[in-house]
Amino acid sequence: MNNPTLDQEPKIVSVLSVSPWFSPLRAALSRPLPGLPVQLRMSPQPRPGTDRILDPHLDCRRAGVLVLIYPCGDEPCLVLTRRTDAVDTHRGQISFPGGSLDPGEDAVTAALREGWEELAIDPARLEVVGALSPLYIPPSGFCIYPTVAYAAARPDFVPNPQEVAEIIEAPLAHLLAPDTRQEETWEIRGAPVRVPFYAVGHHKVWGATAMVLCELLALLQTSETERSMTDGVAARSMAAAHDPRVCD
Repeated sequence: MNNPTLDQEPKIVSVLSVSPWFSPLRAALSRPLPGLPVQLRMSPQPRPGTDRILDPHLDCRRAGVLVLIYPCGDEPCLVLTRRTDAVDTHRGQISFPGGSLDPGEDAVTAALREGWEELAIDPARLEVVGALSPLYIPPSGFCIYPTVAYAAARPDFVPNPQEVAEIIEAPLAHLLAPDTRQEETWEIRGAPVRVPFYAVGHHKVWGATAMVLCELLALLQTSETERSMTDGVAARSMAAAHDPRVCD
């Protein structure tokens, strides 16, 4: 899908009145990130290649992914997709919009392009908030670089039928709720593996997607705490934000 807006300057949207946590989240993303120790809380165990992402000379396939937060109704959501069986990697899995960097691209440009190609998300209507920690995915050999962006209004998602089998909109309050994080033992490649996941509808969000989510949720907990110091928050949100079971 050709994108007529990728070369335009990203639109700066006013979001503070819509989402009081926006400014603290931006501040949290500008500080040193929790990184791999937090990501590993949602990693299948055992997980090969845990320390490879720390290698500055890591030989991997680099990809940008889009972590898009936007209002749906009266609460913030983020969008995930179920991949089709026609894509090259991670077929049928739940993921963020994303894909390999094209020549000359950085991770942010790739993430915005993939958002357009997969879901027709206009990058000119997004504000890039920051980046989460990169993550190495041993089975596919990818290193993913998550870009966090915000849309002031819910995008009119149009799924690319070659890449997207289903659009999944997950409220952040649901992801922060302690009961959303669950764990099962699966057989993967002939061996038992302990798999933590986020239950979203009938979907189980696990693996690299869950690991990226875990770091985002940890930062949202931090931003919620900072916001509560000045503005106060609802008791239900605070209880979820401070519950260690969210990603541990």
